[in-house]
Amino acid sequence: MYAVIETGGKQYTVELGMELEVELLDAEPGQEINLDRVLLVVDGETSAIGQPLVADAAVSAKVLRQDRGEKTISFKYRPKARSRVKKGHRQELTVLKITEVRLGSKSAAADAKEAEAAAAVAREKVSKAAARQAAEDAALAEKLKARKAEEEQAAASKAKAPKAAPAKDDAPAKAAPKAAAKAAPRSAKTDVPAGEAPAGEAAPKRAARPKKDE
Repeated sequence: MYAVIETGGKQYTVELGMELEVELLDAEPGQEINLDRVLLVVDGETSAIGQPLVADAAVSAKVLRQDRGEKTISFKYRPKARSRVKKGHRQELTVLKITEVRLGSKSAAADAKEAEAAAAVAREKVSKAAARQAAEDAALAEKLKARKAEEEQAAASKAKAPKAAPAKDDAPAKAAPKAAAKAAPRSAKTDVPAGEAPAGEAAPKRAARPKKDE
């Protein structure tokens, strides 16, 4: 919502919270004043045009300070008359801050307060959500840290455990049963009487004796 006001013979477009410099007013700093000459009020798509003033409109402002404008120089020269006039001027100003723009029952200050309250609620929700997410992230980080410590401890304990004996030491132990198994049949053969074949084997043939000469 904004309005067009008239003061000091000039027109200004103002809105809530705006600061402006106007012609000197008879008011002390910190004082609240009402600017009665409201020519136009626009609220979104609704507008009220004064003829010349808007009936149910009001603009309030707070006097911030009394100030002076920049210095302006005026020089008047009249040729062939030897007339040269130079003047300087600094305009006395009053600095205002707009605190209210009202049209009937519609108030810009009330709307701003409602919007600020809604923004505060939204900020609080966002801050709570951020705090909750931060707590969850911290808990997850602690879990990951504990798991990593456990894995490192397990790896360290595995590295310190004694290693198994090399395969070369087991070779004589494995070869002993095989040697015993091979020696067993030979000892069994020695128990068989001479000239008789062991069970399951054919008897060896005897060599023919040579005949004696008659």
